[in-house]
Parts: sequence; C-alpha cells; structure tokens
Amino acid sequence: MNQKDMNEEINEAESAAAPKPKPLRKLVRVDSRRPASAGEYLPKHEAEPVEEYHGKHEAEPVEEYHGKHEAEPVEEYHGKHEAEPVQEYRGKHEAEPVQEYRGKYEAEPIQEYHGKYEADAKESISGDVRSNDADGDLYYEDEELTEDTGGKRSWKDGLIKAASIIVSIMLIFTLILNMPILWYKKSGQPDERVSIITYLKRWQPLVGQEGDLADPDQDFNVNTQLIDNGFTDGLDLPQLVEGQYTILFLGFDEDEYLTDVVWVCQFDIAAAKLNILQIPRDTALPDYTSNPSCKFNSIYTWGDQSVTPIQRVVNAVQENFGIPIDAYITTACFDIVDMVDLVGGIPMTIDNEIVYEADKIIPAGDVVLTGEQAEWFVRFRHDWLQGDIGRVQNQRRFMAAAMQKLLSIVQDEGRLKLYSYLKTIYQNEWIATNMSVDDLSKVADFASTLSMDNVVVNMVPGEAADYVAADGNKYSFYSVHKQATIDMLNEYFRPYQNVMTSSDTALVEYVTNYQYTGFDDTSATLEDMEEATEPPRVNN
Repeated sequence: MNQKDMNEEINEAESAAAPKPKPLRKLVRVDSRRPASAGEYLPKHEAEPVEEYHGKHEAEPVEEYHGKHEAEPVEEYHGKHEAEPVQEYRGKHEAEPVQEYRGKYEAEPIQEYHGKYEADAKESISGDVRSNDADGDLYYEDEELTEDTGGKRSWKDGLIKAASIIVSIMLIFTLILNMPILWYKKSGQPDERVSIITYLKRWQPLVGQEGDLADPDQDFNVNTQLIDNGFTDGLDLPQLVEGQYTILFLGFDEDEYLTDVVWVCQFDIAAAKLNILQIPRDTALPDYTSNPSCKFNSIYTWGDQSVTPIQRVVNAVQENFGIPIDAYITTACFDIVDMVDLVGGIPMTIDNEIVYEADKIIPAGDVVLTGEQAEWFVRFRHDWLQGDIGRVQNQRRFMAAAMQKLLSIVQDEGRLKLYSYLKTIYQNEWIATNMSVDDLSKVADFASTLSMDNVVVNMVPGEAADYVAADGNKYSFYSVHKQATIDMLNEYFRPYQNVMTSSDTALVEYVTNYQYTGFDDTSATLEDMEEATEPPRVNN
C-alpha cells in the first residue's frame, strides 16, 4: 500500500469517528400584520401564559425572558404588553388565571372574589351570590364583611333602607294626623269632623273650670269700609272682629268670689299695638249684679244666674263698653305667686316701704319682687289716698315691669324659653282660659314683638261716690263718667268699629254733677309708667 492509499484510509476512519454537523434550520418569513399562532387569533394587547401568571403587566415565557414589556413565547407572539392564556380571552388589560375571572381590574390567584376593586388572598366574604353585574363582577347579597373588604356597600344599603322605612312611617303618620277622624264639639256650634292636628289646635285643656264663651247676640257695628270679607290681619285666631283679639283678664281674691283685678287687653294686630282698659273693681253696674253694693267685682258671683259666672262678666263688658271679648284668662292671687316665681321675679323700683301686713313688707329701693311680694304689691290699697283707684294706678307700674320682664325673657333666653313657661303654667293649671295652647302661644309671640311705647293703658273715667242702698246700708262705689268713657272707647278700643254713641251702651251714670274729673283722661304708655312714681298716700 502506497503512502497515498494509506492516507486516504486514515482520513476515512477519522471522518467515520467524528460527529456529523446538524443541518441548518429552515427560516420562515413571518407576516407582521398577524401573529403566528397555533390556530387561534389573540389580540394585539393580550398575552396569556400557558401555565403561570407572573404580574399585572408581565408575562414570563417558559424558557426565556425577552424584555420588560415584552413576553415572547417559544413558538408564537401574543401582543406587546400582555400575556394571554391559551384557552380564553378575559379582558382588555388583565391577565387572568386559567380557571376563573375575578374582577375588572384585579387578578385573584386563589379561588375567591373579594370585591370589585380589592384582591385579598386571606380574608373572605360570606353571602349568597345573586347575579353578575354588567362588567362580569359577582354580586353578593346579605354579606358578612370583614373590616378590610367591601363593607361600604353593606352599611350604606342598610342606612338607605332604614331611612326609607322612617320616611314611610312619617308619611303614614302625617296622613293619619291630617285625616278628619275626630268629632269636634263646641257649645253653640254644629258638630264637625276634624283631623287630629286641628283638634289639638282647638283643644282647650283649661276651659273646664269656667267653660267656653257663648256667641254674642249683639251687633258690634263693624266698620265695613275698613273690614271686608277679604281683610285679614295675618294671625290665625278665633276673632269676633278681624284685625283685633281681646282677652278679659280677671284676678280673684283669696275666696275666689270677687274679681279684684279687671283688665281688658285688646291686641290691635293689624296696627301692632296693645290697648289695656282697667275697670276699677268698685265700678257701679247696678243692672248686672244682685249684690246691694252694685260693684263690678260682684258680677262673677251675683250676676245673671242663667249663664256661667265667666259669661256674666263678659256680657257686662261687651254691653257696657262695646268691646268684643274673644277669650278670657282668670287666676287667683295665690297663683300669681307661682307664676312670678317661675320667671325668676319682677324687677321694680319701690319708692317707699310697703307694709301689706305687719309681717309682709316690701322694702324701698330697687328690688326683684318674689311671687309673694308681687301679690302684696298688686293688692295693696290701704295707704293710698284714693283707695282702690290708687291701687289701680299702682297696678300699672306692675304691668310695665311685667312687660319688661317678658321682653327680657325673649331677648336673653329666647322664645322657646317663653313657651316653656307657658307650658308649665298650663300643666300646673295656674290659670283658667278658653284659649287653646296654640292661641296662647300666638298671642304671647305677638306680645313679645311689641315695644313699650306701643302699649297704652287707660282707666274707665269716673269718680268715687257714696249711696244708700235698698238694704239701708251706705256703700262707696265708683261712678262712671259716661260721655268721657264713650270718647275714650272710640279713640282706643274700637279701631275697626263704627263710632259708639250714648244709645249703644248700657252704662248708668250715678253722679251727673261731677265733683272730680281728674280720672277722665288717664292714658299712658308702659314706657311712661316705667318712670312713674307711686300714687299719693294718706299721710302725704
């Protein structure tokens, strides 16, 4: 064998022993307009890993990572930012585990859905699944929620349900209150069916003692040029004459037989004024009482026995003074004690010491009258030169002080405090009245808006006199000056009535040859009375 042949055998042996090189892989051109896939189209922004999810915006290929925002599968391309599972498309920007979709923006790896915007692997929601919402989220009802999951929906729904129930109950209750289901009966008027609210407004809890007032038979001669069918004063009160509301106030002695305090309080609502008429208790009205003294204070007990005691007094006022009486308030002297103490006393200036009795003394100077002292003050008469007239004049000073106290309560404590005082007076029955709670509140509210110079006080004009009665006894009384009284009434107490004449009144004038005319004009405002001094005394 020559050398050439030997070299060829060696080369062939080496070639047989060396591994053969692999053939080059055939390159295939990829269409960039459509990703290559195993038979299914996957969108541009979705990429689903075959077995495992690796992050919200990341998809980890099985063998090799190809960039921060890229997920390059071994065999096919699924989009720029997403990794899509092989089987199912779950959302535009989400990577969902193979088995179950859990929310619009959440990926829950375990088994349970924990809220629309929450993903919690540890805590759970118990409840009944009712439906899927429009986004595919599971909707739970009657959830028992943990503190870290969707509790807002539960308590808000409960609050709305509770509010709806409360509103429904209130509406039903309001309808019941406004339904005409009660019979309202009032003397002299036909029965009518009214609502509970109307019944409560008309309720007169303190009318039992005195009774209600009868409708008057007399013509009050209303001025139709001022008051027509369309006129209203804006205050919804039961009025005989629109524009005004008049209350008869009576204060009794200890035995509650005699009315020692008689005030007619006329609220001129349309003009925002208050006019008060003081009728001296000794005023002679012989046709209205069977008592031989003929005094006004005896009418309540010895007047017309065919009507109630309060009606006797009301008839006397209306027929002699031509003032329509809408309501009344009565109280005893001992009730004044409680009412004054309730409001904390009445501040006053006492010019000179007042000795009501040996052990009942009001010191001179600036004092706050207690309830007892207030009673002594309004009833004191023995040291006044003009007796009962001096007491009437001194009562004006108490009126001014009481009015000032009323205004201070409203200013310093508010109207609600004033109403609470009225409620206490009602509950303790310190007064008797045919006014409803609503009426009394409206009048008190109106009074609290008045200024001291808009409250004018007048006394019935007249003079003191003596006469011998049929029983042979001599009595002192107060004789009315008829024409002066008519003039005063026309000026102050008949703002919406025609002018009164002598034939329009039942007044009897005992003294025609006047001896004293000093009481024919006693008009004064409460502002004036704040600066007034006490009446002249016997020893002065």
